[in-house]
Amino acid sequence: MKLFQNFHLRFLVFSLFILGMVLILQQFLGHIISPSIWTIFYFVIILSYSVSFFALWLYKKSPENFLQIKLLGMVVRILASLTFIAVMVWKGEENIILFISNFFILFLFYLIFDIYTFISNLRPISK
Repeated sequence: MKLFQNFHLRFLVFSLFILGMVLILQQFLGHIISPSIWTIFYFVIILSYSVSFFALWLYKKSPENFLQIKLLGMVVRILASLTFIAVMVWKGEENIILFISNFFILFLFYLIFDIYTFISNLRPISK
């Protein structure tokens, strides 16, 4: 089970799970999935992975600044997400409400993953 403690592997397994859920929902309930779901999915994956990876890297460099690192990650994630939504709406997204709801559902799934990773790292930090 030491292998599953690797952040990269957990992120990959979680992303494959979300990918499977999106494919199933797209197959059976296509009307609740935005036509831009794959753009959203790739953006959220790249954003979440890069923010989490850099947060872990910064934490290894400076463990005493853990709270500031997590707050910086949240700010970067929110600003990048709002910028992405603004650009997609400006480009002329067809159904804006469906697009934004799909975006925030995926965003919240990856945010929950980040929170879970954060909580699982609290025990080693407290020692």
